[in-house]
Amino acid sequence: MGEPRFSGKVAIVTGGANGIGAATARRFLAEGAQVAVIDREEPDFAAALAPDQNARLLAVAGDCTDADTLAAFHARAEAAFGPVDILFNNVGQSGRERAAPFHESDEAVWRFVLEVSLFTTLRMARLVVPGMRARGRGRIVNMSSDAALVGDAGLADYAAAKMGIVGFTRSLARENAAFGITVNAVAPGAIRTRAHDRLTPAVLDRIKAGTPAGFIAEPEDVAGCVAFLASDDARYITGQTLAIDGGRWML
Repeated sequence: MGEPRFSGKVAIVTGGANGIGAATARRFLAEGAQVAVIDREEPDFAAALAPDQNARLLAVAGDCTDADTLAAFHARAEAAFGPVDILFNNVGQSGRERAAPFHESDEAVWRFVLEVSLFTTLRMARLVVPGMRARGRGRIVNMSSDAALVGDAGLADYAAAKMGIVGFTRSLARENAAFGITVNAVAPGAIRTRAHDRLTPAVLDRIKAGTPAGFIAEPEDVAGCVAFLASDDARYITGQTLAIDGGRWML
């Protein structure tokens, strides 16, 4: 076997303290990358994320919806590890307990969902793309959702934000393909994260019944797909959206 796939690479993960973000950060670390993670969690989340990888892990506590915070994080990551090779725009959120059928929904919730899910993705991409273009290489993976593909009831704002990411991914991919940069999106379905801890057994059973594979996946199932899209194995794949949802939506 040769050296790890991401040896010498620098990766950024937003919203990486838990769930899919944490699983992907660990995957990048396991395959040799230096990884910078930002999340709203307390600064000591690095100890839980990867206690034996501190030399290759930078964990920053910060609000991903704040543009200045993202810019400072990007600068700190490059100061610590060098130019960014991989960006995983993972952070995002639905209205959760504030979600509602659209005719009963609140514009303040729409704005929050769009800000955290779509605008954060745009801002982070804007920070890394100039350097990637100058170096002639780069990998960007954006977090969409199969809610955008299926159009889940009660999640109109979230579906709009996540479909916005699909369109953004395609445009950014087309603009940067000639510069050695690939831009793709993943669209997970039911994944076992902290958000699922708030669901009742009846809801979980309904989700399983609506998933052809018949089970709820683990964050690591998504992390493996993100790692593939971030690797040289996927160098000829760009502008695509990969549904990771057990067959709930088939493109």
